[in-house]
Amino acid sequence: MIVPVSDQDSALEFYRDVLGFEVRGDTPYGDDERWLEVAPPGGTTALAIVPPREGQPAGVETRVALATDDVDADYDYLRGQGVDVDAEMMGGEGPVPRMFCFRDPDGNNFLLVQDDGTQPGT
Repeated sequence: MIVPVSDQDSALEFYRDVLGFEVRGDTPYGDDERWLEVAPPGGTTALAIVPPREGQPAGVETRVALATDDVDADYDYLRGQGVDVDAEMMGGEGPVPRMFCFRDPDGNNFLLVQDDGTQPGT
């Protein structure tokens, strides 16, 4: 998944230092460009945090959902770090897991979902 950001160094601080993601790649290429990949610890899919294409905005609806084993603790942690999180948790009714959206400093939107271990691959 490519996530457009206005400043790669600032974005790296957020993803690494606030979210706890690992740097999976940081490679210069072309004329002063940089391919920067981060991923949750142990995750098999990485996010490329790169400048947006010319004429395109930083900050998009990523349609990326991340799983957690403690959505309540993560919600409290992110709020405490000043991250833009939804005002209220969603879901928790019947088969719908508890979840909330949060945004990086550029406004890229992500969903964090409680993983109860019943989904494939969890």
